[in-house]
Amino acid sequence: MLKRVFARNLEFGVLDQGQGTPVLFVHGFPLNHTMWNAQLPVFAERRRVIAPDLRGFGSSVDTEGTVSMEDFADDLAAILDDLQVSEPIVYCGLSMGGYIGWQFIRKYRQRLRGLVMCDTRAAADTPEAATVRRKMAEQVIADGTQPVADGMLSKALSPRSIAERPEVVAAVRGMILSSDPTGVAAAQRGMAARPDVSGQLGQIDLPTLVIVGADDALSPADEMRGIAEAIPHARFVVIPEAGHLTPLENPSAFNAALAEFLDQLGD
Repeated sequence: MLKRVFARNLEFGVLDQGQGTPVLFVHGFPLNHTMWNAQLPVFAERRRVIAPDLRGFGSSVDTEGTVSMEDFADDLAAILDDLQVSEPIVYCGLSMGGYIGWQFIRKYRQRLRGLVMCDTRAAADTPEAATVRRKMAEQVIADGTQPVADGMLSKALSPRSIAERPEVVAAVRGMILSSDPTGVAAAQRGMAARPDVSGQLGQIDLPTLVIVGADDALSPADEMRGIAEAIPHARFVVIPEAGHLTPLENPSAFNAALAEFLDQLGD
C-alpha cells in the first residue's frame, strides 16, 4: 500500500517496505513505481525499498509547466526527509530516473552509498531531439497519452518482448495510458532542457553499477558501456533478451545483477 508523503508543498504516493539499507527505485518516463513490481518484494526481504511515483505520474500530484531533472531530484530528497531516511541510500534509476540521478549526485552526494544507472544517457538531447520532445508535450496536452503509448512501445521494448511477453506490453501500455497528460508534458519539457553531464562522470566517487538491455534502442549498449568506462570503478552489465525496460523484460537477470552489486556493498 502506498504512503501519502507531503514534501515541498506537494503530495506523493510512495511505496516504502522492508528494513535495512535503503534502496531508492526511481521509475522512467512516462511510467510509475509499478514498473519495479518484479524487484520491490524481492529486495524488501533484506532491505528497505522506497519507490515513489514522481511528480505528475501515478498517484502523485498533477503538475504542469516544466519540471526539470533538478526539480525531480529535489522532490526525492524531500521525500527521503519526510520518511526520516537519514542513512546513505543506494539510488537505482532507469532512463529518466537516470537523468534525475545525475542531478541527485550533484546536489546530494552525501546521501548516497551506491549508484545503479539503468538504460539511461549522460548526453543532453540534440536540438532536433529536444524539438521532438517539445512537440510531443504539445501533442499529449491536445490528444492525451494514447499517441505516446502507440509511439513508445516499439522503441522501449525489444522485438522479443513485444512478440512473446504480452503481459509486459499490457503493463507498460497501462502505465502510459494512466499517466496524467500535464505531467507527461512537463517531464518532456524538462528532459528537453536537461544538461549534458558527460564531463562529470569521471568525478563520481561512488560504487556504481551500469545496466543496459542488449537490445536497447534508446540508450544503446555501446553508449552505456562508455558511461561505465567514464565512471571510476563502475561495473557494466548487459541484460540479454531485453530492450530499454530491463527490469520488466528480464527481471530474473536484472535482479541477479542488482543483488550481486548490493551484496558487495554490504547491508
